[in-house]
Amino acid sequence: MDTPYFLIDEAKLAENAKILRDVALRAGCKILLAQKAYSVWQTYPLLQDSLAGTAASGLFEARLGREEFGKEVHVFSPAYRTEDVAALVKYADHIVFNTPAQAEKFAPMCRAAGVSVGLRVNPECSTQAGHAIYDPCAPFSRLGTTSDNFREDILPLLDGLHFHTLCEQNADALETTVAAFLEKFGKYAKKMRWLNLGGGHHITRADYDRARLARIVKDLRKETGAEIYLEPGEAVVLDAGTLHARVLETMKNGMNIAILDVSAACHMPDVLEMPYRPPLRGSGAAGEKAYTYRLGGPTCLAGDIIGDYSFDAPLRIGDELVFEDMALYTMVKTNTFNGMPLPSICLQKKDGKTVLLRKFRYEDFKERL
Repeated sequence: MDTPYFLIDEAKLAENAKILRDVALRAGCKILLAQKAYSVWQTYPLLQDSLAGTAASGLFEARLGREEFGKEVHVFSPAYRTEDVAALVKYADHIVFNTPAQAEKFAPMCRAAGVSVGLRVNPECSTQAGHAIYDPCAPFSRLGTTSDNFREDILPLLDGLHFHTLCEQNADALETTVAAFLEKFGKYAKKMRWLNLGGGHHITRADYDRARLARIVKDLRKETGAEIYLEPGEAVVLDAGTLHARVLETMKNGMNIAILDVSAACHMPDVLEMPYRPPLRGSGAAGEKAYTYRLGGPTCLAGDIIGDYSFDAPLRIGDELVFEDMALYTMVKTNTFNGMPLPSICLQKKDGKTVLLRKFRYEDFKERL
């Protein structure tokens, strides 16, 4: 297989799906796939029996969820145009609004189409450390209505409340957030048909406290009488994908440098946005092994740097490198800056065979503009 390419592991995807199905049954909740993290629709049949549906951030994801997953479709956006909602009601089961004004404006249109209406709230409870870009409860956040801005006059329009505050966190962070949510919005939650606790739950991680999650959900159901939804993205595809690259060139400028055929800016933007250092199979931290290299992409961006890694032997032109945990927030965020070709997308079947799902062409680059 020519690099670069993403490789999705069917067996790992199925394993994650089984864990999520078991958690949903144990907790008595419904779990959705957040398509903003992963939307390789060709693999949706592997997830359909385990998940209740999909969560979307807008019209295209909602349509994809309806057409390719075929179960419940939930939508949230910080703001909607009238034409957006008119189209969304054809695909969505739930539409969540960000402000009372938007809920008031669009609830009649949703009601007429039989779509359930929700409001996203901000419990003003930050549990994250070091990832402000992903903290919806950061000061001056545009995501969700605070208790000071909640309007009780719109309660008759609402079927549910939604909050999303976590990012790759354990159940302790959820428990803290639920307590803050109930303190600020508990009296309203008891009037709702459903509550959506958003994403960021790292449920399929080995050390995740699934028993604690089940208890939190059961207690919340008992206190409010509402149906509970979770909409993780990363947990669905955690450790279920790799990105395969090759060394194009090596050089020195104060340290060893290797230029790869993958780009942080184009193919794994979270490396620069979050930022983080993706795991690389067979490597160590800088200085840990005998040969340390700074790995960079082939674009003109000076900061197109993946990170510093060490190896047992010197890197050579043509060596293949395998970045791990590359299914989430990668394929959905790739771009063609500098005319970079997009990596192919492949699926490794349970029997070990590799199937090509998508190979991108020059026309894919040209026709984006």
